[in-house]
Amino acid sequence: MDENSRCGIEVAGGKGKIFITGEVTSKAELNVEAIARRVLRDIGYPDSYEIIDNIGRQSSDIALGTNDEVKGAGDQGMMFGYGCNDTPELLPLAMVILQKLARRYDELVHSDPDFYPDGKAQITGVYDDDFNLVKIRDFTISYNNSEKCRERTDAVLIDYVTSLCAGYGIEIERFLINPTGRFLIGGFEGDAGLTGRKIVVDSYQSFANVGGGCMNGKDPTKVDLSGAYMARKFACELIRKHDLKWCEVQLSYAIGMRRPLAIYIDSDKGNLEPEDQMYVRGEPASIIEELDMKHINYEEQARFGHFH
Repeated sequence: MDENSRCGIEVAGGKGKIFITGEVTSKAELNVEAIARRVLRDIGYPDSYEIIDNIGRQSSDIALGTNDEVKGAGDQGMMFGYGCNDTPELLPLAMVILQKLARRYDELVHSDPDFYPDGKAQITGVYDDDFNLVKIRDFTISYNNSEKCRERTDAVLIDYVTSLCAGYGIEIERFLINPTGRFLIGGFEGDAGLTGRKIVVDSYQSFANVGGGCMNGKDPTKVDLSGAYMARKFACELIRKHDLKWCEVQLSYAIGMRRPLAIYIDSDKGNLEPEDQMYVRGEPASIIEELDMKHINYEEQARFGHFH
């Protein structure tokens, strides 16, 4: 294990093949194929796919801006962090409901042979003037399954979601379960998979702006990851400090530069002026230290959305 590894990894999968490319610079031994097959098994897919390892070393040009002397940002871009007072997690209620369903679905995949590891859900909510979720008009669930006992498997999901939402005082008017009628062919056989295709779900599920790039497959010198994590922490701190209903923080970076170029804060009480110390705390090296980002299990972090 090398906690100082530099990583920028992309994965594409489909039709019996998994293609892994990108850059890694590390002192650790890296068996890409073994890792890929273990992850496939953990998800619930067969590990018989052809694994194509196309990993190279990180560009020396990028390394110039992120080495121990410079400690600059590993990329340029704008990163957004968001929070709201809907829930104790300081996340939108609809987002929390969907994340809990995702975790329950993963449990079903590993405990019930009629559930397969491919699915997604969506809420069409009705909101009041203060943007509080008051009911769900449509709860859409598309899930890959054996199609042998749909009444039972549909009922398992409907019963769980109905009970979950009732705990929040939310009524569901209608369920849309596999609206095409059938979802037998799924996973890499039904569609291609690609790193970063679901960056909205990885972050705030359309409740906030999405900036930068995908957070997955990157080490924390990449501000797509570390900047997004710190922007979220800033947003939560400001909610508590100023008694806000919601807050969105934008951090802007230039590759190789330590300090954020700009910090923009919006909230239900209008724009807020960033404190000077936020610029220091927003430096990649400071973020990595404050959030202990060299010791986070990013595989677990990314499983149901990075913020939960």
